[in-house]
Amino acid sequence: MKIAIIGTGNLGSSIAKGLIKNNTFTALFLSDKNTANVDAYNSLVNVTVTNDNLAAVQAADMVIFALQPKHIDKVLESVASIITEDQIIISVAAGVEIPRIEAIIGKDKNIIRVMPNTAISIGKSMTCIAPNEKAQDKVGLAQDVFNQLGTSLVIPEELIQAATVICASGIAFWMRLVRATTQGAIQLGFEAHEAHELATQTCFGAASLLIESGKHPEQEIDRVTTPSGCTIEGLNAMEHNGLSSALIQGIVASFEKINQIKKN
Repeated sequence: MKIAIIGTGNLGSSIAKGLIKNNTFTALFLSDKNTANVDAYNSLVNVTVTNDNLAAVQAADMVIFALQPKHIDKVLESVASIITEDQIIISVAAGVEIPRIEAIIGKDKNIIRVMPNTAISIGKSMTCIAPNEKAQDKVGLAQDVFNQLGTSLVIPEELIQAATVICASGIAFWMRLVRATTQGAIQLGFEAHEAHELATQTCFGAASLLIESGKHPEQEIDRVTTPSGCTIEGLNAMEHNGLSSALIQGIVASFEKINQIKKN
C-alpha cells in the first residue's frame, strides 16, 4: 500500500518510524512545511520526503493527516479537490470529529479517525479506530496497517475522546509513574541508571503478565501480597495518600480538557 503522512511532528514522525521499521508500505510519502524530523528518511528506498502536500496525497492509497486540530481544516481544504472515493483518509488530530472532516472533503470519502500513541514508533502502540459510514469496509485495511505497529481496537467514534486520554495521554501518565518509581529506588540506594532499569523492566513485566494471562490486576496483586508483608504495607500507604484517586482524577481532568478543545 502507498501511504502518505501529512504532518511530520512528534506523532507523524513516530508513525513514519514505525512504518519504516516494519516495512508496512510499498511507498511512503512524508510531507510537511518543516521536514526536519524525517529528512534522514529521504535516502531510504521507496520513501519520499516533500513539502508538497498535493503531490503526496495524489500518490497515496492511504493518507494519514497527523496535524494539530488548529491546522487540519486549512490543510484538508487545500487537498480536498484531489481526494478520491477510493482513498482511505485517516485523521489522528485530537478532538477533530468525523463530521467536521466530512464537511470539508465530503461524506462520500472513506474517513477513519485513528488515535495511536507515540509507542507506535517501536511497534507497541495501542491504537483505537473509528470509521465513518462510507469507510466501514475499509476498517480491515486500516487495522492491517496499525496492527503491525502494535495493537488496534475498533470503537464507536463517541469513545475516541476517551481513548485519546487513556491511550495517547496515558503514555505520559505511565511515564510519570515510572519516574516516581525510579526516584524511590534512588532514595533506597540505587544508582540512577540502575533505578531506571529496575523501574522500566518491572513496569514492562507487570504489563506483560496482564496481557499474557488475561487476568484482572487484583489477581496478580494477590499473588504478591502476603499477610502482614511489605507489599500490602506499601500499597495501603499509597492508597491512603490517594494513588488511585489521583490517577482517576487526572484521567477525568484530561478528558474534560479534550472536550473543551473539541468545542473550540
